Amino acid sequence: MQKSLHINADKCTGCMQCEMACSYENYGMFNPAKSRIKVFEFHLTGKKVPYTCTQCDEAWCLHACPVDAIRIDAVSGAKIVAEDICVGCKVCTIACPFGTVNYVQSTGKVQKCDLCFDNVTGPACASACPTGAITYVDADWTGLDKMRQWANKLGNQASA
Repeated sequence: MQKSLHINADKCTGCMQCEMACSYENYGMFNPAKSRIKVFEFHLTGKKVPYTCTQCDEAWCLHACPVDAIRIDAVSGAKIVAEDICVGCKVCTIACPFGTVNYVQSTGKVQKCDLCFDNVTGPACASACPTGAITYVDADWTGLDKMRQWANKLGNQASA
């Protein structure tokens, strides 16, 4: 059973532990600027929401890559960037409708969440989240229907 990240924005306090854990897991340093998950703050409401790659089934980033540097990990199902193949053309950053594939100036490559595919305990952000705003759940539990339910709960449905 493949798993995916589930984010419950109502539980996020904006503590940034997810960003710190991600940067440490991937770069060995606590530097939120290097994190593959970001906490977005809605300034008008003060609400904070973590966001990262959703590992789309469509995977526009994967299909857009002209050198096939984004591949699907057989175990986790995560779309991962093969840095040795990536040429830094940034086509995937344009293809991603969510803006979660980012160019890293210092490496000349792109980065995106890979679900910490090589970490046996799962994604560092989920392990570090003290409120349970980020969890690692069965992939069948997430998806478009869940996104629609959440949007409707927030009052984002189309008016008649």
